[in-house]
Amino acid sequence: MAAPCPEDPSLERHFKGHRDAVTCVDFSFNTKQLASGSMDSCLMVWHMKPQSRAYRFVGHKDAVTCVNFSPSGHLLASGSRDKTVRIWVPNVKGESTVFRAHTATVRSVHFCSDGQSLVTASDDKTVKVWSTHRQKFLFSLSQHINWVRCAKFSPDGRLIVSASDDKTVKLWDKTSRECVHSYCEHDSFVTYVDFHPSGTCIAAASMDNTVKVWDVRTHRLLQHYQLHSAAVNALSFHPSGNYLVTASSDSTLKILDLMEGRLLYTLHGHQGPATTVAFSRTGEYFASGGSDEQPEVDFPIPPGRGRSQESVQSQPQEPISMPQTLTSTLEHIVGQLDVLTQTVSILEQRLTLTEDKLKQCLENQQLIMQRTTP
Repeated sequence: MAAPCPEDPSLERHFKGHRDAVTCVDFSFNTKQLASGSMDSCLMVWHMKPQSRAYRFVGHKDAVTCVNFSPSGHLLASGSRDKTVRIWVPNVKGESTVFRAHTATVRSVHFCSDGQSLVTASDDKTVKVWSTHRQKFLFSLSQHINWVRCAKFSPDGRLIVSASDDKTVKLWDKTSRECVHSYCEHDSFVTYVDFHPSGTCIAAASMDNTVKVWDVRTHRLLQHYQLHSAAVNALSFHPSGNYLVTASSDSTLKILDLMEGRLLYTLHGHQGPATTVAFSRTGEYFASGGSDEQPEVDFPIPPGRGRSQESVQSQPQEPISMPQTLTSTLEHIVGQLDVLTQTVSILEQRLTLTEDKLKQCLENQQLIMQRTTP
């Protein structure tokens, strides 16, 4: 495999160790660790340093469906088909505490930004909120009429969004516990939902093969993407908020430029459905997992503003890393391009204002001439 083109996402590393399909992945805040869950009932924590030992955590009695690191990285939450939630200390001992309240498969776990609360979603049609440190169930949100596949806190922790097989996305107020709004535009089960880093909008993935983005203030549909040829199983926002990566049962990952509303890249690396994807908290990497015969977790280098609808082959290869000097140079170039883009945007705004003022002056001049004409 040749050295990657600057704007192309390219495969950085494979991690192999699960004995069945990978269902979920999440990075620690400092990007030093990656957690993955699998149908093999195990949780694994991988270290980003080459040749570092991976931890395998055993405790769940059935498939692990979801994982999430706490903001500090000192705790790791997991949910399972065994109906339990576990909170782990991600070290060599792998000690865990079991939370029980759901009566069916737990599909989603997510820590609040302050680390004090945890929200979970389940096939029992409920969303539940827990106190992390008191290890206590707090309350349920129960307006969905089918399985709830995903639930997330907003960046400020005041809202919760949930996605369900009842084809709706619901927005909740955490304090009042009321449903603020239901988004009903999807035509099939909604598989995943998350907040934009700004907290002002949400993106949802569905089995109708689409991704939709809504404004949570006006509840208006902002963007609609129909790019995959099968169900979209997961998505993740880049920390900058400018990009979205999606994982689909059509075995591809797609990177979307949200600022321009277009497809940037399609990545073909998985041999079966791509079931999960997540950007690192720094945006330096993203990881994906799937139902391959040999489950793997991939680390492509993040996108720049590249060619539209570029298809990049990411076939299993030996790990390839870019020299640090080249990486730093590329980061500097991308930074300068962002500054240039912002400058052009400001100039466009000023030009628009100037045009508006000129138009107003001409209109005023015409009015004056009409009044002075006998």
